[in-house]
Amino acid sequence: MNRRFSMPKAKEWQDLLQLTLDAPLVVERVRMADRDIVIEGAFELPQLARLQPEDQVFVAAFLKSHGSIKEMEQVFGVSYPTVKARLNRIAGALEFVDTNPAPAPVERSEVLERLARGEISADDAIKELEGGKK
Repeated sequence: MNRRFSMPKAKEWQDLLQLTLDAPLVVERVRMADRDIVIEGAFELPQLARLQPEDQVFVAAFLKSHGSIKEMEQVFGVSYPTVKARLNRIAGALEFVDTNPAPAPVERSEVLERLARGEISADDAIKELEGGKK
């Protein structure tokens, strides 16, 4: 059976997820609504779209409350530990971008070249080579 779906709205999205019985979805065609441009390929859904519908609602409510757990307690009628546990469970299902990555390892030759050019002192070179900061 071949069905065609337009870009789903919230209710349609939930219906689509029920139709697929939580099987993974791959989007194969994207059309820009305000232009006559269509892109075809295999596109993975964004992480938030892969969450269960009730978790998507929970995340949206959390954002709407500006991250207020107290407000989330009131909206959902649950305790602080319940809100925290659910947030932790949802966060565990998401991949996060490291906004503070560890610095790249220092190349020994680079440190020695900087030392030879007089850009750093011998003490600084030793610290860098040992993994310390300047």
